[in-house]
Amino acid sequence: MLARVANNLFWMGRYIERSEHLARYLNVNYFSSLDAPDDLAQSRQFVLRSIMYMVSNEIIDADKELKEEDVLYNVGLNKEKPYSIINSIIYAHENARSSRDLISTELFESINKLNHNVKGYSVPNFVKNGLYDFTCMITQSTSELRSKIKSTLLHDEVYAIIMLGVYLERIIQISRIINSKVSDATVENEFKIDLIDESYQWSTLLKCVFSYDMMRRFYKKTPTRRTTLEFIILNSKCPRSIKNCLNQIFKYICIISRFKDIPSNSSAFLIGKMKSEFEFKLIDEINDDLEGFMTKLITDLTEIAEKIEEDYFKLSNENIIKKDQKVEFNQ
Repeated sequence: MLARVANNLFWMGRYIERSEHLARYLNVNYFSSLDAPDDLAQSRQFVLRSIMYMVSNEIIDADKELKEEDVLYNVGLNKEKPYSIINSIIYAHENARSSRDLISTELFESINKLNHNVKGYSVPNFVKNGLYDFTCMITQSTSELRSKIKSTLLHDEVYAIIMLGVYLERIIQISRIINSKVSDATVENEFKIDLIDESYQWSTLLKCVFSYDMMRRFYKKTPTRRTTLEFIILNSKCPRSIKNCLNQIFKYICIISRFKDIPSNSSAFLIGKMKSEFEFKLIDEINDDLEGFMTKLITDLTEIAEKIEEDYFKLSNENIIKKDQKVEFNQ
């Protein structure tokens, strides 16, 4: 397989997964704030700052007032913003079209349909009263795309490359979501919000990563900081947990790796090393320095993403600019 084609498959998987997490975060944070338990969590400025911090890693000055319609438009349908949902869908479609011969007709038609729906979505309707319908369309459509990937493709190297992109993007986005909600919880603590209300941010975090119901089933109690972080970071049975994503990434990179003995300078080695570290990690170790842990995790994941591209998807000179743009806004 040409490196260019493999790169297209890899990024198609990443963009599909990215658009889902952006839409889910936008939906959950915006609508859950309408009946939040305290004035700070209900504040429009607090919610908008949280959204911008997650999608673009942008910290907005406290004295700067954000306009709701501008933030929603930028995150949803602004083609000028590299982090927007519409750009993720457009890029997923472009990569799917470039590797058309290796994917199924059913998968390509679903991606093509989603691309047309997003491009044709009314901007005035979206920023006024269409946020819920738009974000639900994205999450449902991306779920359908993953189903088509699993049920219509041969489970060979093509499938492994796509799923490698899916799980790598999932772990990066979940790490960013955790980082953002921890930041929100820290701000609430600074304002001395009652501990009874503290569970709101952890419940919201779990809903953002599709894990609220299963966490309640597993622990049989209201989410707390400790149980939420333990579940979403260290529970290997949770399909959205950091630990599970690392296991899946290692599984798929071993499939596409050409080496039986993994070289110490390879991306597969870095992933295996991180996977082994998580096998015996305790939540108390993470809780003691959560901010430092999340910063290091995101940095290590970014390095692994770049190393994977270097090892398996080296592109020619004419494609370097496009590749660098992807890596830049992913960070």
